[in-house]
Amino acid sequence: MTPTRRTLTLALLAAPLALAAPARAANPQLHVYKSPTCGCCNDWIAHLHASGFAVAATDIPESRHARAKLGMPARYGSCHTALVEGYVIEGHVPAREIKRLLRERPKALGLAVPGMPVGSPGMDGPEYRGQLDPYDVLLIGRDGSARVYASYEGNSR
Repeated sequence: MTPTRRTLTLALLAAPLALAAPARAANPQLHVYKSPTCGCCNDWIAHLHASGFAVAATDIPESRHARAKLGMPARYGSCHTALVEGYVIEGHVPAREIKRLLRERPKALGLAVPGMPVGSPGMDGPEYRGQLDPYDVLLIGRDGSARVYASYEGNSR
């Protein structure tokens, strides 16, 4: 059976879609719960997009409700909460650490950067004039315990 011109044309048109599909599937999907007026939340989302994540966002009046619903203890709170592949991500966690979490798959609730440290992703705009606060990314256990997953140094400004 010889292919028709129509069959060949359809195959050629479908090939780029077939090649692109695995790449899209490989991009982890985060769902972020945030305030509709929070600029640093939007900047963190832009950081995730630039790092290859697919992001959906839901604006909510207070992130504490999403944090509580997802089981993240309030003491690790920040201005936004996200969910990715069963893990809770709280605050300005760098994309690099989220990728590491998804690669290593530890038994944990997720990651948190409590508060809003200047220099963390989303808190690194020009208004901070290059200031970097030291901060830790915490791996939060299902029992609410925490251990340092990664540390970021500040600068002396």
